[in-house]
Amino acid sequence: MGAMSVRTPSSKPSEAPHRAGFACFVGRPNAGKSTLTNALVGQKVAITANQPQTTRHTVRGIVHRPDAQLILVDTPGLHKPRTLLGQRLNDIVRTTWAEVDVIGFCLPANEKLGPGDRFIAKELASIKKTPKIAIVTKTDLVDSKTLAEQLIAIDQLGKELGFEWAEIVPVSAVADQQVDLLADLLVPLLPEGPALYPEGDLTDEPEQVMIAELIREAALEGVRDELPHSIAVVVEEMLPREDRPADKPLLDIHAFVYIERPSQKGIIIGPKGARLKQVGIKSRKQIEALLGTPVFLDLHVKVAKDWQRDPRQLRKLGF
Repeated sequence: MGAMSVRTPSSKPSEAPHRAGFACFVGRPNAGKSTLTNALVGQKVAITANQPQTTRHTVRGIVHRPDAQLILVDTPGLHKPRTLLGQRLNDIVRTTWAEVDVIGFCLPANEKLGPGDRFIAKELASIKKTPKIAIVTKTDLVDSKTLAEQLIAIDQLGKELGFEWAEIVPVSAVADQQVDLLADLLVPLLPEGPALYPEGDLTDEPEQVMIAELIREAALEGVRDELPHSIAVVVEEMLPREDRPADKPLLDIHAFVYIERPSQKGIIIGPKGARLKQVGIKSRKQIEALLGTPVFLDLHVKVAKDWQRDPRQLRKLGF
């Protein structure tokens, strides 16, 4: 059956060359890409949400190993574009795929292959040079018979489209099964070379983008159905508060939550501002955990009319 991997890699001789390179996980929205990134990196980096299309920026997680450094580029989901934003995202995706060293295609074990998967697989087939690994995610949700059928179907999909998977690996990020194996299989596909990032780095995303993502995730909690992606968050400035003793620093963060229509303002702010206050409390805790310093978070809601369709607004909001 070609490349099936459920095995223990043999211990390599210590003189194996160090490798470093980029991998990117692709898959339909909600295929488990972000959860897998977090499991590999060992810390929450890409934001996970039970709603598609929340990972908008290229968030990279960095896996440091004695023998290699694997840099994970998390592209937004590829989908059939309906808006200018969708088109822009798809362009980013294709450019990223052509530049990375290996692509991991995430397919949930508990869902049969559908048109969305075929759409992505076809796109992948056109990128000839980059090796492709099929990663069957969420294996903790199925029995072994279902899993076997999925593995065979994925193998077939490659054959139909005229390419060979470098590996087909079942994993469960939630149950921590075969996550290390996946890293072991990705590493040999990377080019030889020294580490590209210092040991302590987990992501090269600027802090402001990560903070904006945390606020956005908190703002979407509970209102996703009403405002799925009409929220953008921009961190306008981050300044250390003056006149604070060195042992009691405070960071002032001023951020804007942009929505598309005035009618959405009430949804975000909530009765007497209660929702926005909760959003502030929740995201402030997470920002403080991220930065390791106390934070004063100043949040304002602004209407940016139809920002998803307006190139100027898109640029201003960082897309």
